[in-house]
Amino acid sequence: MEKISKINTLISEEELQKRVKEMAKQISEDYKGKDITFICILKGSVFFTVDLAKNIPSNVKLEFIRVSSYHGTESTGKIELKLDLKEDIEGKDVIIIEDIVDTGRTLSYLKEHLKTKKPKSLKICTLLDKKERRVCEMKPEYVGFNIPDKFVLGYGLDVDELYRNLPYIGYIDV
Repeated sequence: MEKISKINTLISEEELQKRVKEMAKQISEDYKGKDITFICILKGSVFFTVDLAKNIPSNVKLEFIRVSSYHGTESTGKIELKLDLKEDIEGKDVIIIEDIVDTGRTLSYLKEHLKTKKPKSLKICTLLDKKERRVCEMKPEYVGFNIPDKFVLGYGLDVDELYRNLPYIGYIDV
C-alpha cells in the first residue's frame, strides 16, 4: 500500500484516554472482588487492552488470541484462527477485548470458540463499534465509541500493519 497522504482525526488521544478510564471504572464495578481474564485479540487490541488493564485495580490476567479476516482495507469474510489461547479459561470470568466490531463475524466466531472452553462468564468489550456494517447479531457489553462507516486506523488499528502506533483514531477516505 502507498503511504497515506491524509489521515483525518476521528477520536483524539485525550478523548480515547478519558473513555478508556470510564470503561475501566465500569468493568471494575461490575467485577468488584473478582479476578478477570482479558483475552486480547491480536494485534489491533494491544494498545487498548494495556491501557484498560492499567486502570483496573483488581487482578487482571492477560491472554492472547489471534484471528484474521482482513487483507488491506477489505474484509475477506473468512475467519482464520492464527493463534489460540495458551492457558485454560474454564471457570474464569473472561472479557474479550476487541479494537473494533464491524460486521460481527470475527467476534461471533470467537465467542463460540471460547464458549467451548467453558469460562464462568464471557463478555465483550470493544473500543469501537461500527453498527451500520453489522451482518451478525453482536451486542458488546462494553463499548467505547459508536463510529460511522469509515476506515479507521491508529491506536492499534492498521492498514497492512502500518499506522498502529498513532496515539489517536484517524480515518482515511477509501
